[in-house]
Amino acid sequence: MNKLVIDGGKPLYGELRAQGAKNAVLPILAAASMAEGECIIHNCPGLRDVEKTVIILERLGCKVKREGNTVTIDSSVLTGCRIDEELMREMRSSIIFLGAILTACAKAEVGMPGGCPIGLRPIDLHIKSLKKMGVSIAEEHGYLQCRCERLKGCDVHLDFPSVGATENIMLAAVKAEGTTTITNAAREPEIYDLACFLNKIGAKVKGAGSSVITIEGVEKLHGTEYAIMPDRIVAQTYLIAALITGGRIRICGAEPSHMRAALSLLSEMGAGIKEDETGIELKSSGTLKNVHIIRTMPYPGFPTDIQSPFMALASVAEGTSVFVENIFENRFRHVDELVRMGADIKVEGRSAVVRGVKRLCGANVEAYELRGGAALVLAALSAEGRSTVSGIDYIDRGYEDIEGCLACCGAEICRVCT
Repeated sequence: MNKLVIDGGKPLYGELRAQGAKNAVLPILAAASMAEGECIIHNCPGLRDVEKTVIILERLGCKVKREGNTVTIDSSVLTGCRIDEELMREMRSSIIFLGAILTACAKAEVGMPGGCPIGLRPIDLHIKSLKKMGVSIAEEHGYLQCRCERLKGCDVHLDFPSVGATENIMLAAVKAEGTTTITNAAREPEIYDLACFLNKIGAKVKGAGSSVITIEGVEKLHGTEYAIMPDRIVAQTYLIAALITGGRIRICGAEPSHMRAALSLLSEMGAGIKEDETGIELKSSGTLKNVHIIRTMPYPGFPTDIQSPFMALASVAEGTSVFVENIFENRFRHVDELVRMGADIKVEGRSAVVRGVKRLCGANVEAYELRGGAALVLAALSAEGRSTVSGIDYIDRGYEDIEGCLACCGAEICRVCT
């Protein structure tokens, strides 16, 4: 079992380059399976979820080659339409392959998805939308059996602006007969990045980044070369790392327009922030202030993915902060571990009240999901003494070499294999 050993209390100073976005690269790799040719994807981060996605592509018959952060996919001969249950259980976002496989093969057999245990993430919006596009779907022995003669364009209204459902519909619609319009679509930057890639391989997608997306079906897709957008959640995590330790950090390549809600709160809590065309710099003012209330919301609201790192920050801020989780009902699993480090947090339902303490103390803690694991690392960086964070396989799903990045900014952190 791997764990991170962290000696806290040391300010972070340095410069990091933004990694490619986990939530953008996975649907784009899935989309590459539809292109009848070779796609060269740059800025692919070294993550466990990317490794699993590559395995899925290979089992579908794609030829995949990885050199550093560049992945080359040749999907000219797609021979498979099944994704095994074991892979689906390991990675929630693997459900995104459903739309891509249906577009390429007109049939698909996929296991029910898994991922981080942060609460119910139903795929009913995916299924309802695909059925409207002419897909027959039956569940048999833990697998979704999907068939269609040809996908048909239609009007789809999402009851909730689900990122995954929006992406699946987009992938299913690019070669569908006619035009598909998605209303109440997710507006995340990763949706826009997927649309840009789809258009580069020959699709006709308009409106991505707004609540209405229109996809006109085309007959053929082709290969291309593309670079993945920077990861806004990872960038925000490292900005918080500098603030919680009283340091200064610059994230090169980060896109400030993707993280307005979080940057506003960081400034409110006492950070000095500078932005330019090359990235973002954050400097601690020395005093951490509380935030009155943080409510997670769909983009462009405050993202659920950065809620737990902000809670670690609020744990050592002056005053009381309140967190309301509106997206997932089980995203406070990190709270008990923060309390083990001396945090004062009370949870009731989907709300958490955080009373800041002067300092946290090193402890042995465990990550139970990706972003909560990152929050524990942040808490350990600021804590007095040594902490060990186990369960870091979750962290590796979204952070590329987290210990190396933090160490180059002055953190005393190492990975230990036991």
